Amino acid sequence: MQKFTIHQGLVAPMDRENVDTDAIIPKQFLKSIHKTGFGPNLFDEWRYLDKGEPGQDPASRKPNPDFVLNLPRYKGASILLARRNFGCGSSREHAPWAIDQYGFRAVIAPSFADIFFNNCFKNGLLPIQLPEATVDQLFNEVAAFPGYQLTIDLERQVIVKTQGEEIPFDVQAFRKYCLLNGLDDIGLTLRHKDKIATFEKERLATKPWLAKTM
Repeated sequence: MQKFTIHQGLVAPMDRENVDTDAIIPKQFLKSIHKTGFGPNLFDEWRYLDKGEPGQDPASRKPNPDFVLNLPRYKGASILLARRNFGCGSSREHAPWAIDQYGFRAVIAPSFADIFFNNCFKNGLLPIQLPEATVDQLFNEVAAFPGYQLTIDLERQVIVKTQGEEIPFDVQAFRKYCLLNGLDDIGLTLRHKDKIATFEKERLATKPWLAKTM
């Protein structure tokens, strides 16, 4: 999992409440048996005018010229600004996969659905919850200033605006540790690989029949 320490990026606004996981990555794309390739289908039904299917070449699609991520001013955005209850709906882990694979490193919103919120941390994506008034102000600034960027410093737990103003945010200590070190659940386990190997060696020495296969 990619480490998250300090990230500076362009902000894209998703000015809709209750954006659910089916909007983030529609159900037909869940057929894929791979964990990659979901970025081109992020917000698929809003992003394109025609219906998309797994494996379809995005270049053959008809982009919706009015959708925010298709506007030239937000090309290359890596911080998503959203409204309340972002990521509600089904528990599909494909939603944070799609957001991450599109190129976003963080999502800022007044509130998140619990399962989506947890899945973000497990996949290297930082969800930041801020007061609604603060999010409103950020939406206003993004609209007013093309090329609006923010810097997110996870170690210090602050968002830094271009003029230097800092917005503090909370993050649970264990989740912060995992993001700073790029550790998902497998990575956390592999920190103990030497102890695991020693245990397996000793186990087979005392119980050699366990090594037999059918």
